Amino acid sequence: MHTDVLIAGAGPTGLVLACDLARRGVAFRLVEQAERLFPGARGKGLQPRTQEVLHDLGVLDAVHAAGSRYPLMLTWEDGVPGQEWDLMERHPAEDGVPWPEVWMIPQWRTQEILYARLLELGREVEFGTAVTAVRQDAAGVEVGLTGPGGPVTATAGYLVAADGGRSTVRRAVGIPMAGESVDPTPALVADVRITGLERDHWHIWPKAPGGPALLCPMPGGDPTDFQLFAQYAEGEPDTAPAAVRQLVADRTHLPAEAVAEVGWASVFRPTAALADRFRLGRVFLAGDAAHVHSPAGGQGLNTSVQDAYNLGWKLGRVLRHGADPALLDTYELERLPVAADVLEISTSLHRAGAVSPGVRRGPRTEQLGVGYRGGPLTAEHRTGLAEDALQAGDRAPDTACTTPDGAVHRLFDVLRGPHPTLVVAGSALPDVPRPPSGVPVVRVADGYGEGYLLIRPDGYIGLATADPADLAPYLAALGTA
Repeated sequence: MHTDVLIAGAGPTGLVLACDLARRGVAFRLVEQAERLFPGARGKGLQPRTQEVLHDLGVLDAVHAAGSRYPLMLTWEDGVPGQEWDLMERHPAEDGVPWPEVWMIPQWRTQEILYARLLELGREVEFGTAVTAVRQDAAGVEVGLTGPGGPVTATAGYLVAADGGRSTVRRAVGIPMAGESVDPTPALVADVRITGLERDHWHIWPKAPGGPALLCPMPGGDPTDFQLFAQYAEGEPDTAPAAVRQLVADRTHLPAEAVAEVGWASVFRPTAALADRFRLGRVFLAGDAAHVHSPAGGQGLNTSVQDAYNLGWKLGRVLRHGADPALLDTYELERLPVAADVLEISTSLHRAGAVSPGVRRGPRTEQLGVGYRGGPLTAEHRTGLAEDALQAGDRAPDTACTTPDGAVHRLFDVLRGPHPTLVVAGSALPDVPRPPSGVPVVRVADGYGEGYLLIRPDGYIGLATADPADLAPYLAALGTA
């Protein structure tokens, strides 16, 4: 019953972390209180940076095949279609950003794809297994579990709470979570199968009686699948199928019988909350267990994926490569400030009117600009750089690169896998005389300036230097085995 890492929660956060640990050869258990994967479409937009993570994990092709571009918005009033507009700032694919558009795919389908990848990697989810107690000391974590076989006690080197905003693990270890109401009015979100509505638009009834209503066509499933979102100016939402059908009849031009089926439905009040810390001893918080967002801007699931991606490689380097466990301290130091910034973005977008013609989602929400300049793992040894120059701490953009055998590749394809990568940038620097073991080396002609740039396993530039002698000590801190 002992494992290196126990992950509580098989949502997007837990599944991404599990896939990452599996390919690193880390022993773990992934437990999920529910009997199956989350069935709802809830988090439906994958930001460009998240698509880069999914490319690294080997599932982006499946995600693209199951999803679609975001449709244009269409406003309705009195049964008459009105203004058509775009919620997104559209960008063409280019060198540096191969997947620039937010990709729409229901959360249940994203989770299915990640779960299938986990099975390919030879690992499983223990469904119907809940955390009931947590005790830890300097040697490890003892976790009470209850599952199909009854209550048991498991032990692990580390415990990761990926069990959502009401995290049992967070409460068990006593980490406070401070928050505020973003909007005092409640809202209803539901997955519905609906007829009589074309799928080329995201439909909005902004002046509907009782509050705005939105119906968004969902890819990846039945062609009549839509996600319903409705705000309530007063009263409490009712998730019963009959009430959802009546809501559609009251707020749109469609009759109640147009709703052929009501699937998952939930009531929520938009909240912004942030845990005081993301680590306590051997317990880590990730995803909604650490930060809860308004859905405005599509940041919650994406930030959660980035948490898992940041933590996974660090656990791998400590547990499999002999890195100093102090490396794990950098998880909170890097991710907590990012989560705080993202909360501010989501809250400001919500209060500005998250879905209205005057509000468009652009670079602030794409997460390509998230980085760790000045962070604990950032070492920029070059001088005289312009502020907008690519520097240590920044996300490494995609570009053409050349391997020592002269073959030309895309850098993102070289980065795929659990390893760090060394980029020799520019034409003036010589090759590294003794390339580090287990670290692919490529040469890049454009976009990276001049220097030796060591890219961390999560795709951020950790070290940038003009002296190759700086490489060995930096790599030693990441583990050498």
